[in-house]
Amino acid sequence: MSGTEPYLPGARSHEHLRNFPPVSSWDDHVEYDAKAHPRKVARSYLLVPTTCFNCESACGLLAYVDKSDLSVTKLEGNPAHPGSRGRNCAKGPATINQINDPERILHPLRRTGERGGGGWERVSWDEALDDIAGRIRAAIAEDRHDEVMYHVGRPGEDGFAERFLTAWGIDGHNTHTNICSAGARFGMSLWTGFDRPSADHANAKVILLLSSHLETGHYFNPHAQRIMEGKQSGAKLVVLDPRLSNTAAHADVWLTPWPGSEAAILLSIASHLLRTRRIDTEFLRRWLNWRTYLAELHPLVPQDFETFLDRLTDDYARYTFEFAAEEAQIPADRIEQLAEVVADCDGRLAAHVWRGPTAGNLGGWQVSRALWFVLALTGSIGTRGGTSPNGWHKFIPHGPGRPEAHERWNELIWPREYPLSTNEMSFLLPHFLAEGRGRLAVYFSRVYNPVWTNPDGFTWIEQLSDLDTVGLHVALTPTWSETAEFADYVLPMGHATERHDTHSYETHAGRWLGFRQPVRRVAMDRLGMDYTDTRDVNPGEVWEENEFWIELSWRIDPDGELGIRRYFESPYRPGAKITVDEYYRWLFENQVPGLPKKAAEEGMEPLEYMRRYGVVALDDDVYRGDERPLGDEQLAGAEAGPGGVLRLPVTPDSVAPVVGEAGAVGLRHEDGTATVGWPTPSRRLELYSTTMRDWGRAEHAIPGYLRSHVARREIDIEAGELVLVPTFRLPTLIHTRSGNAKYLNEISNTHPLWLSSLDAARHGMVTDDLVRISTEIGYFVARVWVTEGIRPGVCALSHHMGRWRLHPGEGSRWVTGMVELSHPDGEHTWLLRHRGGIEPFTSSDPDSSRINWEDPGVHQNLAFAVHPDPDSGMHCWLQKIRLEFARPGDRYGDVYVDTRRSAAVYREWLAKARPDLGPGGQRRPEFMMRPLAPKRRGYRVPGC
Repeated sequence: MSGTEPYLPGARSHEHLRNFPPVSSWDDHVEYDAKAHPRKVARSYLLVPTTCFNCESACGLLAYVDKSDLSVTKLEGNPAHPGSRGRNCAKGPATINQINDPERILHPLRRTGERGGGGWERVSWDEALDDIAGRIRAAIAEDRHDEVMYHVGRPGEDGFAERFLTAWGIDGHNTHTNICSAGARFGMSLWTGFDRPSADHANAKVILLLSSHLETGHYFNPHAQRIMEGKQSGAKLVVLDPRLSNTAAHADVWLTPWPGSEAAILLSIASHLLRTRRIDTEFLRRWLNWRTYLAELHPLVPQDFETFLDRLTDDYARYTFEFAAEEAQIPADRIEQLAEVVADCDGRLAAHVWRGPTAGNLGGWQVSRALWFVLALTGSIGTRGGTSPNGWHKFIPHGPGRPEAHERWNELIWPREYPLSTNEMSFLLPHFLAEGRGRLAVYFSRVYNPVWTNPDGFTWIEQLSDLDTVGLHVALTPTWSETAEFADYVLPMGHATERHDTHSYETHAGRWLGFRQPVRRVAMDRLGMDYTDTRDVNPGEVWEENEFWIELSWRIDPDGELGIRRYFESPYRPGAKITVDEYYRWLFENQVPGLPKKAAEEGMEPLEYMRRYGVVALDDDVYRGDERPLGDEQLAGAEAGPGGVLRLPVTPDSVAPVVGEAGAVGLRHEDGTATVGWPTPSRRLELYSTTMRDWGRAEHAIPGYLRSHVARREIDIEAGELVLVPTFRLPTLIHTRSGNAKYLNEISNTHPLWLSSLDAARHGMVTDDLVRISTEIGYFVARVWVTEGIRPGVCALSHHMGRWRLHPGEGSRWVTGMVELSHPDGEHTWLLRHRGGIEPFTSSDPDSSRINWEDPGVHQNLAFAVHPDPDSGMHCWLQKIRLEFARPGDRYGDVYVDTRRSAAVYREWLAKARPDLGPGGQRRPEFMMRPLAPKRRGYRVPGC
């Protein structure tokens, strides 16, 4: 890595035309100042690696730090990064906009007046820390642990948040995942024990994508690179999406199914594979729990593999191409064409579903179940060019003195009604608080914006405004947000160039560990300059979170009496407060295989190596992790139980690993070999899920098809009803993290409602018409864009615009419009109305006076009720809406909601839930991943 000086592809080496400055020049890279042209004015830079913070890809970045004043002048790709390989989307270089944003928050602020009133005063970090720590200490001392909650969107880091929460002894980790990807996770977890796919796109023969991935999917930049590499090598690209995305535009086969019908299509493909026996029988025989399938569903037939295949074929015979065509509203021959493409994949089917149908539909998790069924039948699981679980390609190290798990179970986060919820039921939190299920003494919203991001934002506002329900709201954020409006403290946290984090993601069939770091701090180290902590090197008083959490933990437990402080003491200086350098030094020296050796080969310590390169490649070509042999050390004390599952003894104090059940180490096969297998209860791929059976859902134990709440038969198109798809984003925008990136907003700054020409003609509408879209709980007003790029019966509106602010001086004026909130029909009716669009403004950045866009967009999520899937817990985003012309008095961007109706719809969907306990009174299956997993005793309801 360090010895290679990268060149442009195809360039002759003697021409020295490089893609990137060579590593040997990173301490003293010289460029000429473009603004000084035609004069040649040389600038000397330190190039410091870090990683992007604007989505979960964590692509590598190189920061150019001017030696003369330590200013960061630009960010480009880091060629040493195995995931992004020096290639970045627009969001990475746009980090420079974020760190130089004239409207960013630079100092700790405390509310004055009522929440949402716009009154703020600057306070010291000491004042904020002492107040927050005192409240948390009191909650812990009074056994009110469930009243402390940390709510995060995309974490952008691995492990540190779980460290401090476990040390505090609270089950307070809440995430956005059940409005993001829980449906896909649940379906895959039932099959594999892992909850995310890792597709080997570059080596595939067939690439099957449900929804878009080139421009907006999960890890889209690293995946986009490899999808295009796969296509260039001859792979067929197949896309299922009702909308013409950029990805669909590159497809060899593009199908536009009715939303929610995707499982029917996939099961018809599975049926075709079984009928024609174009399946990998040896893989199925070795790795499917086919004996359980027969014993549970066909106990009276011979219990052999050939009988299993016959019964399986019969069981899925009803999923014909004609059946799928009726559900999907597309021609049967198109589905048959797709089935033939898949059947010809030769075990190299790279498939991915993350949001789209799994996030939009009631029962959407069955789409993921059906997709993995197809992968299993084709023998494409874990193969080169196939699809693996993310756990094989992800690596999470932990710091020194890892805190021991506790036994607490917070039912505000993991409620009894949703025992199989893949992730925390976070979007129901305001309804739980309104019902009196609990209160919060301290609520952290960390780089997360539930008022804007989540459905039913007005109910969030009602609860966040109630001091009796939420005692203290601390918003940890680099920028203003709709949620920060209703905080008590707004504490500025760093961007990608201003913080430490480690992270590792499934970008390809290899493993790497990335290191985000504050680049000016690293530059000061190299130049021999002094500082105390990251606040000394960042703009204003912006702090990094890890130092904040260390300091807060010490103030919660200043004398060590609560047993918290010891987890934040130095491993090198006993009794002293750990520094971030010491934390990562220990982690890199002790937890990252191969790193000390790589560093030594270059004459470096491990921390120095990671500061130099920002990443380390751990291994490549990682396939068939299930076949990894178990050694004598792993087998010591393990006994083979039913089905060959190898287990170690466990107690109620045992803790399950990140994935899998406590004590289970692998699988003893019939041929006598012992391998790691899969972290499911059977250690096999579970075609028949005993988990679904044990939790009272035997009718869904095998992959099947559940009709969505927006299935075609539920929609009366002639009466003006349509399906609204809100689960896509404009290519350059990502949640709240890049709202203050001016160049991204310059690229994407309109918010049209996609409407097919057939639907537009039916309604008599044309492009730019103002329309009212009515939902179960209210309505919003948008503008139409008539297009052939969406299937009839479906309309679409991106969920990445509609940002707003209540008060002058708050919010990013690059992207937000001023609004007012009123109660036109009583206390629980809300109307958001824009007082103006985006306008030029005067600031330290001259570009702010050059703004030429006006549209802040429509905050459609406000008008969506919560729709929790009763099994996965996923919020079902797709909406049955009624479309009409705007009425007199309607204005663009209006959103009207009655939160009493929101509460009623919440109760309607809550009634679908099935609060079944599992064997022995288990609250939730142990093998399913869970942040802050407690000891086994914590999984059991006392007395059951």
